[in-house]
Amino acid sequence: MHYVTVEGLTKTFGAGPLFKDISFHIEEGDKIALVALNGAGKSTLLRILCGQESPDAGTVWIHKDVTVVMLEQQSAFEPGKSISENIFSQSHPVLAAIRDYEILTDDEEGEPDIDKLTKAIERMDELNAWHFDSKVKQILGKLNIHHLDQKMGSLSGGQLKRVALAKVLIDIGFEHRHTLLIMDEPTNHLDVSMIEWLENYLDQENVTLLLVTHDRYFLDSVCNEIMEIDQQQLFIYKGDYENYLEKKATREEQDRASVEKARNVFRKELEWIRKQPKARTTKSKSRIDAFEDVKERASVRLEKQQLELNVKMTRLGGKIIELKKVYKSFGDLKILKGFDYTFKKGERVGVVGKNGVGKSTFVNMLLGLEQPDSGKINTGETVVFGNYDQRGLIVKEDMRVIEFVKNIAENFPLADGTKVSAAQFLQLFLFTPEKQYTYISKLSGGEKRRLHLLSILFRNPNFLVLDEPTNDLDLPTLSILEEFLLSYQGCIIIVSHDRYFMDKLVDHLFVFEGGGEVRDFPGNYTQYREWEKDRSEKDKEEARNENKTPEKAVVAAVPVAEAKKMSFKEKRELELLEKDIAALEAEKKEIDAKMGAGDLPYEQLEPLSRRVGEILQLLDEKGLRWLELSEMS
Repeated sequence: MHYVTVEGLTKTFGAGPLFKDISFHIEEGDKIALVALNGAGKSTLLRILCGQESPDAGTVWIHKDVTVVMLEQQSAFEPGKSISENIFSQSHPVLAAIRDYEILTDDEEGEPDIDKLTKAIERMDELNAWHFDSKVKQILGKLNIHHLDQKMGSLSGGQLKRVALAKVLIDIGFEHRHTLLIMDEPTNHLDVSMIEWLENYLDQENVTLLLVTHDRYFLDSVCNEIMEIDQQQLFIYKGDYENYLEKKATREEQDRASVEKARNVFRKELEWIRKQPKARTTKSKSRIDAFEDVKERASVRLEKQQLELNVKMTRLGGKIIELKKVYKSFGDLKILKGFDYTFKKGERVGVVGKNGVGKSTFVNMLLGLEQPDSGKINTGETVVFGNYDQRGLIVKEDMRVIEFVKNIAENFPLADGTKVSAAQFLQLFLFTPEKQYTYISKLSGGEKRRLHLLSILFRNPNFLVLDEPTNDLDLPTLSILEEFLLSYQGCIIIVSHDRYFMDKLVDHLFVFEGGGEVRDFPGNYTQYREWEKDRSEKDKEEARNENKTPEKAVVAAVPVAEAKKMSFKEKRELELLEKDIAALEAEKKEIDAKMGAGDLPYEQLEPLSRRVGEILQLLDEKGLRWLELSEMS
């Protein structure tokens, strides 16, 4: 099914066009990543497709049966309303029934009001809402969304993003079969386990997707096509991120050859034009018209940055940072428990762990912004920190970009004794000469993040602390940042959920496992995940072996830890799962019989075949959940 056709789209913002005369199509099942520099018009294009903005020229056609759903970077919520009121905001009886049932059973400790619960269950039975409720449970559980009566105004930025994501996934799974899902940086504020779950979810769901993301592993896992906005034009590449890089390099090489050829022709034609008398023949007029075309092609600016920095870093002494028996906690939450470590020159450490285990607190203690409860943190006198945190750029926005950087320093020192000017340094980080004289208030959110990062590096620190540096940065900027950091001689601490970025840069990891425990893992993130999976398999194998007790063995009377008691909600879920599994197996048997008869026309056979696939997936999901719950009963 054909979903979207875009023809001749043009949009101007400020001095020049973001994109000009671009065209593309989206078919059902397409999973497309949109990449471009910050400020090149990615978010604007997404808003045009959603109908939130209008183009200056061109048309957008969307199939009448297709619903466009968008996850924005900053979603608008009513702070006075609860999580449940915001997630289940559609006025539909099934969603209302699920909301009422979920609120009643949300409290895992207390018993719900029996009369209200009975009515809620009857309503769920009446509307046959249990199947969709299991999907809602999965989404809320995986995104760590609990206590649905909390007010939105009390949530952190990361919690708000997860609620927005849950709402979008619930909406597309519920009402609309033909949906174009548009996602702007969906992995921001998600920990790695959530990102991996979202990858699998979007890969399995029959969803048509257009997304903007800086997470290259996520892009590769989810998408099969890449669209790039570059110098106001649109380029389309089939395949993964590696293929995109190869094809883009080939295109740029061809562009350079084409522009160089046009410039040679332009020089000859310019000489001819200057020699022409004022009165011209028809023949010479056609040549003049052709000259204008050559002039336009010859004027194309190839913004391939060749500048490389061999940084003259501030000298780092023998003593860097020593942590001795450091303890830190907030109430019952233990961050560090007797942590010891001594940093060495040139170390590149990644900090990973689930949200809320204390990664940012640890970083703040290194910077001296937080004090430990006990123990010592000794910092060397020569250490110069560069702290790139999530608060972003704090500056007067009526200042031009170049003025802001020059206020830090006029030049950046290199190891060979030479210097790079502020303007050259800005160009390295993809701020064109025109953009350098733009007011900061006119920059996009991603451009401000890029300028913030640049301002940290321009101060020439010898100990970089990067807290989620990849959020809101575009892929070209990330590539430049990675190259810069690979040649950087100082110490680097990186807190990030970007697995690709971590794998490329870090030597070892501090893994915050919770309860104050920090594991020093010798390797990058992918190696850690492989090790963790192996350890998990070994633990399961050991547990299975322990359960195999010899028949006549005499077992000592050892107090057994009390198993986790099933809540009312979990008991009810187990009962419903057994019914659902039986119903699905019966439906599959019935469909198999119909398809095996061999007398069905194609238009009936195709939807039945698709339904069998859906049933098998549901049986897998419900079977796994049944096993989890049955072990608790």
